[in-house]
Amino acid sequence: MKVPSDIEIAQSAELRPIVGIAGKLGIGEDDLELYGRYKAKISPAVWERVKNNPDGKLILVTAITPTPAGEGKTTTTVGLSQALAKLGQKVSFAIREPSLGPSFGVKGGAAGGGYSQVIPMEDINLHFTGDLHAITTAHNLIAAMIDNSLQQGNELNLDPRRIVWRRVMDLNERALRSIILGLGGKANGVPRESGFDITVASEIMAILCLSTDLMDLKERIRKIVIGYTYDGKAVTAGDIGAAGSAAVLLKDAVKPNLVQTLEGVPAFIHGGPFANIAHGCNSLQATRLGLKLSDYFVTEAGFGADLGAEKFLDIKCRLGGLTPSAVVIVATVRALKMHGGRKKTELAQEDLAALEKGMTNLEKHIENIASFGLPAVVAINRFPTDTEAELALVEEKCSRLGASVALSEVWEKGGDGGLDLGRKVMEACERRSSFRFLYEASLSPKEKIGKIAREIYGAAGVTYTDQAEKDLAQIHELGKDGLLVCMAKTQYSLSDDPSLLGRPEGFTVTVREVRLSAGAGFLVAITGSVMTMPGLPKKPAALSIDIDEKGRITGLF
Repeated sequence: MKVPSDIEIAQSAELRPIVGIAGKLGIGEDDLELYGRYKAKISPAVWERVKNNPDGKLILVTAITPTPAGEGKTTTTVGLSQALAKLGQKVSFAIREPSLGPSFGVKGGAAGGGYSQVIPMEDINLHFTGDLHAITTAHNLIAAMIDNSLQQGNELNLDPRRIVWRRVMDLNERALRSIILGLGGKANGVPRESGFDITVASEIMAILCLSTDLMDLKERIRKIVIGYTYDGKAVTAGDIGAAGSAAVLLKDAVKPNLVQTLEGVPAFIHGGPFANIAHGCNSLQATRLGLKLSDYFVTEAGFGADLGAEKFLDIKCRLGGLTPSAVVIVATVRALKMHGGRKKTELAQEDLAALEKGMTNLEKHIENIASFGLPAVVAINRFPTDTEAELALVEEKCSRLGASVALSEVWEKGGDGGLDLGRKVMEACERRSSFRFLYEASLSPKEKIGKIAREIYGAAGVTYTDQAEKDLAQIHELGKDGLLVCMAKTQYSLSDDPSLLGRPEGFTVTVREVRLSAGAGFLVAITGSVMTMPGLPKKPAALSIDIDEKGRITGLF
């Protein structure tokens, strides 16, 4: 029997009017800004009405270090939420908005999978409610105003060589990483070097996700450092007069989006795809709102626990005043065997030795969550090739580390496949925890970076290039040492070298530059060879995506 694809499952689903889905959370039709029948934005008036409600239990879903074998973090987030609803709980959840770059590049979409998806899947994976386009336009408006300032006499004394605000687009396009602007004579602007990043690496994305409301967003945009004068003084988006107009472009994007799962569970999808440059969590507004409206609120953070979870706990929870109750770490036997040295083509055979070796990666992530004082539940996303002996080994190892384990079959069975996981998560939420941050904000940038590298990654130490040292000196001069740290590191390894799988030891993390994201409220430490504008693979997902004469889309997954 042919197994239906994710998009076939989504297209055959019965969509419920979003008004009814909102009603499950006590949100009325007048509180919705409808985008058709099945998508809506939530009016800010809802927050004002519920902000004094008690918070529900906050559950974070993270994962082991990603591999080509797949882990299933978003699928687990959706499936766990459906399972909690089946267990009689008032539940909602939040995931990040898909980015068109990876959707047409390496991923093909990001709306969950199988019978644990958010719908309408095609809309969510494409333009959705236009949030990412609004972020792109707001970002590029600031860029245009910078170049116009240079053209119109440069009253701010901007040094064209020290403008740090690049342009963005929501596609993978390596040819635009480094470009020269303003060619063709005086009428076409001032020539200078620049480039493009992907939209989700924009500081505007981070600002949208960390803002408490529209006015907070405008104030954060005002603080963005876009470049420096000839005498080394910082110039902000406020200085060039762009804060108000950029905020206008984001007036709708700042409102959380509401959709549904295949089983009708309310789902917030708002902001935040990449757990490198822009911290990789959905919006604080969606999280805070969901917590007030639900008994259990589930959310995810990008990549493995060394990246997204660390940023969720150290940045988002600190800035948002959030206290998680439990953390789910998603793993697959297949991926753990890859961490143990097996090739992707060799994962169907039982291999306890490779699994045991690869388990060191999961062990490190369990230890990392424990270092924040939080209980962990390991969700084993089950595959047909997993053997009973392999599953037993994972459970035994996790139990030894104090983490409970649940087999998750939410891809195949939806909420029914996550009932055991749901029960164990509810139990974990009742355990006493002592949530704490990894570092104090008052530490120096190098001390904060060092703690993350040594305690979360397992590094022996950190080295800094000359450029990074210059960046840190500049940051100190500007009085920004107290900002939080957002590490930009490869997602494929605990180290900054993507080839080092499992649990590498004795390595040194190299910080090659440190970017100031003053509006977002953090410093971005760029390590290894991390790119802020990805390229397309040899066979991008776009090759498989198509549409027929009836408007039916194929190839998204």
